[in-house]
Amino acid sequence: MKRTLFKTGDGSYTLHIPEWDEQYHSKHGAIAEALHVFIKEGLYHWLSRNSEKAVSILEIGFGTGLNAFLTYLETEKNSFTVHYTAIEAFPLEVTEVQKLNYTSLLNASEELFLQMHRVPWEEIHGISEKFHLKKQQQFFSEISSGNCFNLIYFDAFGIRVQPELWTEEIFGKMYMALKPNGVLVTYAANGNARRAMQAVGFKVERLAGPPGKKEMLRATKK
Repeated sequence: MKRTLFKTGDGSYTLHIPEWDEQYHSKHGAIAEALHVFIKEGLYHWLSRNSEKAVSILEIGFGTGLNAFLTYLETEKNSFTVHYTAIEAFPLEVTEVQKLNYTSLLNASEELFLQMHRVPWEEIHGISEKFHLKKQQQFFSEISSGNCFNLIYFDAFGIRVQPELWTEEIFGKMYMALKPNGVLVTYAANGNARRAMQAVGFKVERLAGPPGKKEMLRATKK
C-alpha cells in the first residue's frame, strides 16, 4: 500500500495513505494529538489515580512509533517505568520512518527512535532501564491477552476506513486485556464506537479532543 509524507498542523510529519485518503495521525498535528490523547488523558490520567510506578501499556497500532517514543521520553523525565506492548499487522519500513521529523522537533535521539523500529518483533527489548518494548505482528482480532494491562492506547485507523476495528468484538478483547480499573484512550469520539465500548462493560467519558477535534473518548474497566 502506497504511503506518502504529509506535514501536519504543528509542523510534525505523518504518513498519508492515498488509497484510503487517511493519515496515521491527525492532520492538525501528529505530535499534538499524541501528547493530548495518549500522554495527558491516558498515561498521566492513570498515574494520577494509581500508586503503582510500573505501568503496563498495550498499543493498538504501533504505526510510526510516535506514541511509544513519547511514552519513553516521559519515563526519562519521571520516576515510573513502562512495559510497552505494541500490536501492528503491517509494520512500516525503517526507510519510511527515517523521513519523519519527530526527533528534531522533540530535541530527542534519532538513534533511539529508529532503534524502536529496528529491534526484532516478538521479543522484549530494554530500550532503557525504565522502558521495555515488545512489538507483536498480528491482527487486532487475534489478541487474546487477559487481565494484563493498565492502559490501552487505541490508535487504530478510523472507523470510516476500518469499521471492523471499532466493534463490540474488538472492544470486548480490549476489556478482557485490561486489569481492573484499567483505562483505554482513543482519539475517536464516534457514537457507534462509544456504544460498542459501553456494550462490553466500559464506563465511557467524552473529553475535550486534541487540536482540530472537538472530543475524544476515555473508557474505564469497571
